[in-house]
Amino acid sequence: MDAKDIFIIDTVLDKYKDVKDPALIILQNVQAVLGYVGKEYLEYIAEKTVYSLTELYGIVTFYPSFRLEPPGKHMIKVCQGTACHVRGGEKVLREIQTQLCIKPGGTTEDRLFSLESVRCLGCCGLSPVIMIDNETYGRVKPAKIREILNKYRGGSK
Repeated sequence: MDAKDIFIIDTVLDKYKDVKDPALIILQNVQAVLGYVGKEYLEYIAEKTVYSLTELYGIVTFYPSFRLEPPGKHMIKVCQGTACHVRGGEKVLREIQTQLCIKPGGTTEDRLFSLESVRCLGCCGLSPVIMIDNETYGRVKPAKIREILNKYRGGSK
């Protein structure tokens, strides 16, 4: 952990020092700024607060929105809501998993992609839908996944 990370965490801790039971909000803020709440961050927060490492780890493993590892450069969200599921969202998710060799919640070894399965992206009329970073792809077919991912592999995004 470098000095910049320590400064960021100290700033968050100072901001919430007068809040009753701020563990969750501290962890959310650290992740919002640093991208994840890794072991070294949890250890540092435990040293500086009344929370044990076990308590902090319990929080980040209970809530699925927390990441213990740095996310990939590109975040892929695959909708599994009703409309997307009915129109093949599960097949799209399986194809992405196969091509990237990761499961939802995972990150590729090269840290280029992270994958999330989400309940709804609010684009039911375009189902099945995936979102990569802030770009939405509608009516996605498994056969198009490689082409879509290659846009991000080649550095054009």
